[in-house]
Amino acid sequence: MPKHTVINPGDLNWRKSNLMMVPNADFLERTGSANLGARLWKLPPRSANTLHNHITAEEFYFVLEGVGRIRIDGEVLTIEKHGGVHVMPDQLRQIFNDSDSEVLWLIIGGPEKELAKGEVFDPGKFYPTDPKALPQELDGYVWPPEEG
Repeated sequence: MPKHTVINPGDLNWRKSNLMMVPNADFLERTGSANLGARLWKLPPRSANTLHNHITAEEFYFVLEGVGRIRIDGEVLTIEKHGGVHVMPDQLRQIFNDSDSEVLWLIIGGPEKELAKGEVFDPGKFYPTDPKALPQELDGYVWPPEEG
């Protein structure tokens, strides 16, 4: 494994997440790091990421652009641009955007790989409730957008 890896903006592979269709780019996918993950998330207006928790991973949520909103174990926090929040394992969390402007988050977490070698992924451990459930701040909105 190399001692360092430079990742330029043009190297990022932007894609929509599987469940919530939120654009994101993984900074560390090509490094093979088992200790650290770092991903950019572009939350469009009136959108949300999954409602989830982690078994062993800690995450640091940092707002690069806009004003971020996050629910942690039922408490809603507003995070100003260039502010952040550290979230420990086993806390139910969800970032969402109830504004009219895009919000860009950088989320850094570790360990990146939470499953032991050979362990089968159990969605119930990471998604104890409906992962697509929108926060009450988005009542009346539909996310992800319906294809059509």
